[in-house]
Amino acid sequence: MNLTLVFFIIAAYLIGSLSFAVIVSRVMGLADPRSYGSNNPGATNVLRSGNKKAAALTLLGDALKGWVAVFAAQQLAPVFGQGATFDQTIAAVALAVTIGHMWPVFFSFKGGKGVATAAGILLALNLWLGLATLGIWLFVAKGLKISSLSAICAALAAPFLCWFFLPVPAYIAAVIAISVLLIVRHKQNIAGLLSGKEGKIGEKAKS
Repeated sequence: MNLTLVFFIIAAYLIGSLSFAVIVSRVMGLADPRSYGSNNPGATNVLRSGNKKAAALTLLGDALKGWVAVFAAQQLAPVFGQGATFDQTIAAVALAVTIGHMWPVFFSFKGGKGVATAAGILLALNLWLGLATLGIWLFVAKGLKISSLSAICAALAAPFLCWFFLPVPAYIAAVIAISVLLIVRHKQNIAGLLSGKEGKIGEKAKS
């Protein structure tokens, strides 16, 4: 692994480590999202605080960091001599920013589940791939009002959609890895779904 690739990976990880759920909540004087609801620092849990603006800013920030990390790498990789391994570099960045979000160095390695960040990544990799995956999330979310189930369905579909819209081995491998991580991060939600106790979108946090 060359030093330039290492730099790209570290930079992407640090970008991913910016947990907007925690940052936005602190700036707006709200409770730490890791202290209520699902204890997950993500937009859905921030919404449980009742502050829709904070939830929207969290969603935007987490998605934007995924998009920025991949888009910046796409622009800079050829400039820094990564042209021959362009696809592999971008795939590594996509995975690194995801890991940063899930295990952020700035927040004691306690991060979110990666749904919004993954959406930003997919939109940067390929617009149609991102939109198709988001479409699946929205379809399930609108019908069942369960964010976790929507995310799991989208994660299961993402590798197949990548194979259809962006059939590049490095990207397919990265999307599979991201999808697996996302599903693993939802293991408690899966247990909740199986027991019929999973919360719905917009449901207020229990005091």
